[in-house]
Amino acid sequence: MSLKDTLTDAMKDAMRSKDKFRLGVIRMVLADIKRVEVDERIDVDDARCLAIIDKMAKQRRDAAEQFIQGDRQDLADVELAEVDILKDFLPEPLSEAELNTLIESAIAETGATGPQQMGQVMGVLKPKVQGRAEMQTVSQRVKQHLS
Repeated sequence: MSLKDTLTDAMKDAMRSKDKFRLGVIRMVLADIKRVEVDERIDVDDARCLAIIDKMAKQRRDAAEQFIQGDRQDLADVELAEVDILKDFLPEPLSEAELNTLIESAIAETGATGPQQMGQVMGVLKPKVQGRAEMQTVSQRVKQHLS
């Protein structure tokens, strides 16, 4: 079952249980996926769905951070609740050890010796960690390993 099908089933379940908030978040995700399909004239696969959901979760976390800085905890709570729903559709996050192992194997695979090859390492890593780790954190770790 594809991630798109899972989202559609979750939307139907939310409709049946009359969970308006969850339904709204899932509809928002499906609308964004549909937008990408129409704009790019493609059929979105699971990897691209993960990237879209991951991007949406990051946007919500950033917005929540801004709301907290602006002393609007009520709005931050809404954004964080949306992130919790989006997490249901993302794979299990990587542990520190798993992330380090993936970084080391990507460095070995590309033969990178310094920071100038960071782009190559990130190119290998991105599909493996998409939705399972924040790319900014991965980038910082790769930089540390290559320095």
